Amino acid sequence: MRITDRLRQCKQQGRKALSFFITAGYPTIESTVPIVTALAKSRADLVEIGIPFSDPIADGPTIQMSSEQALRNGITLTKTLTMAKEIRTQTDIPLVLMGYANPIFAFGLQKFIQTSAEYGIDGVIIPDLPLEESREYQDHTAKSGIASIFLASPTTSDERLRRLDQASTGFLYCVSVAGVTGVRTDIAEQAKTFLRRAQKHIRRNPMLVGFGISTPNDAKEISTLCDGVIIGSALIKILQTAPKNRIIEEAQNFVASFANVLNHNADQSKI
Repeated sequence: MRITDRLRQCKQQGRKALSFFITAGYPTIESTVPIVTALAKSRADLVEIGIPFSDPIADGPTIQMSSEQALRNGITLTKTLTMAKEIRTQTDIPLVLMGYANPIFAFGLQKFIQTSAEYGIDGVIIPDLPLEESREYQDHTAKSGIASIFLASPTTSDERLRRLDQASTGFLYCVSVAGVTGVRTDIAEQAKTFLRRAQKHIRRNPMLVGFGISTPNDAKEISTLCDGVIIGSALIKILQTAPKNRIIEEAQNFVASFANVLNHNADQSKI
């Protein structure tokens, strides 16, 4: 499994994994494939591709904005899958699709998982699918060889942390705050307390932390308590403000700023 292999490589090299989130179809449908391939060349370890949805309850204003724009651009789940298929022909970076239950189940859960596997997707995150209702999802991902990635947050109990760890494959997504995605000014003590507690109960999976990691210094600070970091809203803001003819360059520079602080080797993209 590409996710497991890449995270194992990161650990062997003594560094933290860098994962970046983008919204499929934002800022334009045509830009998604080149942006992802550029991230792969700029020392990212994983890329999460968000499936736009009209009611993204876990997302803050920035990612909501990107989803709304992508939907206006004409993005669909089918087009997102097709983009992922094209990306896979250009890079071997681990790819994760992150989407809400409504469009995925409307598409057909089994069909979605099977198509994702056929197109080279390595993992799936459905943030609003409760663990208690995920048996079918876990069965399909296991059969297709795709990682089923669950989320834990500061409000997750110790017992539930252990259950989520057992249900997850690839990694466990640790939400640093009890709230929605978004750029924040610093890393809350709540996040550090949560991650210290999670370390005692998460034994099966690497822990990647997302929600609110905005700067390279944020990533460096939180990385001491986890196996990797996930950056989403801050990258979306870069894509939002960059001149059209500099979107790729600005995205690459943004990734490089995190990679440099976390001491990634310059030839990381060749792994």
